[in-house]
Amino acid sequence: MPDTSPTRADALLAAATVALVVVAVVAEGTAPARVVLACAVAVGLGVLVLGARRWPLPALLATAVGILAYYALDLPPVGVVAPAAAVLYRVAERGRVMPAALVAGGLLAVSVAVRLVEGDDVAVVVGAELGSEAALALAVIALGDAVRNRRSLRAALVRQAMAADEERHREAARQVEAERLRIAREVHDTLGHTMSVITLQSAVAREALTDRDPAQAEGALAAIHSVSGSAMAELRATLGTLRREPGPHEPTPGFAQLPALVDGVRRGGLAVDLRVDGPVEALPAVVGSTVYRVVQEALTNVLRHAGAARVAVTVRATPGRLALEVVDDGRGGPSAGATGRKGQGLRGMAERVALLGGSVDTGTAATGGFRVSVHLPLARVTS
Repeated sequence: MPDTSPTRADALLAAATVALVVVAVVAEGTAPARVVLACAVAVGLGVLVLGARRWPLPALLATAVGILAYYALDLPPVGVVAPAAAVLYRVAERGRVMPAALVAGGLLAVSVAVRLVEGDDVAVVVGAELGSEAALALAVIALGDAVRNRRSLRAALVRQAMAADEERHREAARQVEAERLRIAREVHDTLGHTMSVITLQSAVAREALTDRDPAQAEGALAAIHSVSGSAMAELRATLGTLRREPGPHEPTPGFAQLPALVDGVRRGGLAVDLRVDGPVEALPAVVGSTVYRVVQEALTNVLRHAGAARVAVTVRATPGRLALEVVDDGRGGPSAGATGRKGQGLRGMAERVALLGGSVDTGTAATGGFRVSVHLPLARVTS
């Protein structure tokens, strides 16, 4: 809401209005009593100028009445627009252009009518009123309206700048949230898979020690050492992105790392059959990373929940599409459903795949185990 308190500019306009009337009256050589009366009217007009910012229409009407009263008292002529010019400007500047124009037109009409009745020459009256007074009225009203329009434009530009700044902040917040979710998925995928393998291998080692089989225990402990070391390396790489300036990043796991991932699970005692068909090496790194993480999460879920002995992982790349399927021979069905930690992992899979425009389908396999199927439209990713 605009400020309605009188300003220094209002005070100057009020002083100019008072000075205009006083100078005209004094220059006319009017009697002292009439000079005092004229000055009183002039001061009243000046006060109305001060109030026009807060009460534009009442000040405008009161000014018109004051000017008519001035001439009704037969005081020296000072024009009908000049004493009202400051109020006309302020009223137009406050957005009341039409009332200002109507009042100015009414004052001019009254002035012309009175002077014609008094016998003044028509050409002189019309020329003086329309050539000078009307031009002055139009000028001050147009100036006030222009100032208002300029202020409105400036305010609109400020609002646009603020909106753009807010949008930049929202976009930055969205990017931070997206990065947070990405890091959460990376940590979940890395640690979740590793801890599942460690849990399985530690159980194998404990059973081997109980059965006095040092070789098997040593193999299980070596597997624990291997997967935990790999997990630490991945975790350092993930957390390192939070500490360094933007720059080249370490390559993310992809198709080339799938055999090592599968070998780590095999060392845990789970038979994994990996099959990759098609020219996957030519696909973008983001596709390989997504496939790696989905396979990692699917194998982690098998280790945790399925009670399976064998898993088949099939990756098939065809022109325009990539299909991934992970099928185990475990319990399947609702017991391997998307609840608890497994549900979080499946949601993470779906989020990763959805970023590439793909879809994830999970459920009971035809053989009775649990199935994870992923379809990626390669045309969208490579375009």
